[in-house]
Amino acid sequence: MKKLALITLTIATLWSCGTVKNSPTMNLKTLHTQEKDVQTQLLFEPTDEKVISLQIEKNKSLKEHVSKVPAFLVCVSGKAVYSDENGTKETLQAGDYVFIEANVKHQVDALKKSHFLLIK
Repeated sequence: MKKLALITLTIATLWSCGTVKNSPTMNLKTLHTQEKDVQTQLLFEPTDEKVISLQIEKNKSLKEHVSKVPAFLVCVSGKAVYSDENGTKETLQAGDYVFIEANVKHQVDALKKSHFLLIK
């Protein structure tokens, strides 16, 4: 539970600062570049105050849909492809993440059994 709280705090800190942009190959490991025992980075400030665990079986999909609020999707394990109507198409593996804009159609297709944290 402490790790989840730290991840959520880290996500919230970067997002509210506006320092993170949605770009290819975003991975949690690249956020911490200093040699410190404990580091935080704000990534996302939830508006709906939900953290959802999501699992998608191999070769299955979270079908195309629209979220009314911005969301932050973190791949915990597996391999999947996130795509949206704006032309974004990212392969996600453990530690990779993507920002999901509000009111944008998107879907997630699992190439392997995959687990995610969806924060909105």
